[in-house]
Amino acid sequence: MDKLERYRNLIPKILEEYRQLGSGNSDVESVLLIDIPNDQYLLLKMGWNQDDRIKCNVVHVRLKDEKIWIEEDRTEDGIATDLLQAGVCREDIVLAFHPPRLRQFAEFAAV
Repeated sequence: MDKLERYRNLIPKILEEYRQLGSGNSDVESVLLIDIPNDQYLLLKMGWNQDDRIKCNVVHVRLKDEKIWIEEDRTEDGIATDLLQAGVCREDIVLAFHPPRLRQFAEFAAV
């Protein structure tokens, strides 16, 4: 299996595990959206907490230039940690939520 195909299988698996963790509030739903043709993966929470509307992107990941670009990550330990534990090289992970000029100081790919 080539690298991109492996990533296309791995990312939804990790996000599905996050989705199943759910929330303690039954009025807030975890939803996993996968756009296969464009290699976009999104986990969001939506619903209600009393009279407050909840709609939050928890994780947004996309494949671009044969790397995993983490566009948003509101998880406790970070999806990068799970990707590393699954054998993804640091050089294949871009923390895209950091400004481009600062990515060079992270332990991951700058682009």
